[in-house]
Amino acid sequence: MSVKFTEAFKIQAVQKALNRSADSNIKDVADLLGVGFSTLTKWIRQAKNHEFEMASEAELKMMSNEKRPQDWTLEERLEIIIQCAALDEKAINELCRESGIYPHHIQQWKTDFVNGKKSSSVTSRSGEVKELKIENKALKKELNRKDKALAETAALLVLQKKGKRHLGSRRGQLITNSEREEILSLINEAQAAGARQSQACKIIGLNSKTIQRWKYNDNTHDKRLNAQRAPKNKLTDLERQRIINVANEATYANLPPNQIVPILADKGIYLGSESTFYRILKAHKLLNHRQRGKPCQKVKKPKALVATGPNQIYTWDITYLPTTVKGLFFYLYMVMDVFSRKVVGWQVHDNESSALAADLMTDICKREDIKRGQVVLHSDNGSPMKGATMLATLQELGIMPSLSRPSVSNDNPYSESLFRTLKYRPEYPEKAFLNIATSRRWVDDFVCWYNNEHRHSGIKFVTPAQRHTGRDIEILAQRTRLYHAAKARHPERWSGNIKNLEPVGSVYLNPEKGKANSKEVEAA
Repeated sequence: MSVKFTEAFKIQAVQKALNRSADSNIKDVADLLGVGFSTLTKWIRQAKNHEFEMASEAELKMMSNEKRPQDWTLEERLEIIIQCAALDEKAINELCRESGIYPHHIQQWKTDFVNGKKSSSVTSRSGEVKELKIENKALKKELNRKDKALAETAALLVLQKKGKRHLGSRRGQLITNSEREEILSLINEAQAAGARQSQACKIIGLNSKTIQRWKYNDNTHDKRLNAQRAPKNKLTDLERQRIINVANEATYANLPPNQIVPILADKGIYLGSESTFYRILKAHKLLNHRQRGKPCQKVKKPKALVATGPNQIYTWDITYLPTTVKGLFFYLYMVMDVFSRKVVGWQVHDNESSALAADLMTDICKREDIKRGQVVLHSDNGSPMKGATMLATLQELGIMPSLSRPSVSNDNPYSESLFRTLKYRPEYPEKAFLNIATSRRWVDDFVCWYNNEHRHSGIKFVTPAQRHTGRDIEILAQRTRLYHAAKARHPERWSGNIKNLEPVGSVYLNPEKGKANSKEVEAA
């Protein structure tokens, strides 16, 4: 699935491409960043047209410092293990959130050190080489800038590289004192190198009269910066600390705020909204990225299907589970109910076969008491999905097959989203499965958790089992009453109505444009 890059990443990528060494080209920079050559050239063209909203220096620094748990060096892993030796469980959970890892990573690293494993030595070595390359490019960048400061064109190019963001030529913007001083310094440097002030101001996104006004003694800073503002409905320090304490408890250590809030609501506890949790955790640097991948973009869908209740539309697919032999895999067959998101059936085999898929569907129909003409089964165009045995079995069971478009891999979003959740669980083994029995035990535990404990964002954060049996209506009604009571106690803290907790109605699979609300078709 496609990856959505942040504006800060695009800006940093453009800067690296423009400041590359003389012996490298844009394709080398694209390979180093892990993006396509055409994508990087498009970003450069957009940057020259000032189409980006420039990120702050703090955001760029934060992005460059974030890394995945598997990118930690042996020295860094050993250091955090020593730190955790003298901490209690709650303090360890807080340290893990701040460091961008899960508690089970520390336990796994401790086991690896005891067993004498060195799984991250290659990563550490490659990371050091990458850092040396970046440092080398940074040194060459400074030399290139001095060489280009001989004419107006070269001076304007240096100004564009050094400027943090384009101000958009909008009047009345609030610009901090430090940024104002930096802008003046950059423009003076460009003028000293031979550039005209008017052209330098266009690169920054300011009017030349603004720069002239800044140079007066009584206009050295923006007077709006001295204004002291605080919202009247701000949480007290005690309430903020309570949210941090709850987020770092063992029960919620591995959960994001959008999972913690509904679980607390089911217990009759309301501390704040999901956005309040995110804002407070971010303010205390406890909201670092801890997952392995980045969120994916939405894709176009084929012919629309709609489910108004359980056991109407099923979607299924097959995914690979790694084995100890490179190139060989176990195959996980998994069937999901689109309306409730419940996993209604699964099996792990050592090969792909339409006959095995047909047997799985026969078992599901018996267990769920499926009648003829009741269910539509959607899948992609894989050979097991179109096999003669599978199609004959579906015809015998009275199930209508639905297939994705040829050569389109994103027309089965619910199954793809389910597999993404499965493979990015904290408990998912970093190594391969030893045998098929081990893989079946792990999948059985995952399905039990997913159906009975996981609060699914696509169905208003109730579990798939609750949605499948109709218990979500009463649960969401109880949450509504709780939110209304919380708003009645502190109405000044609510800028509008409470969040929409009405049960999700019809669910669409690959809806036509404009036929369904985006919230109802959200797959993840």
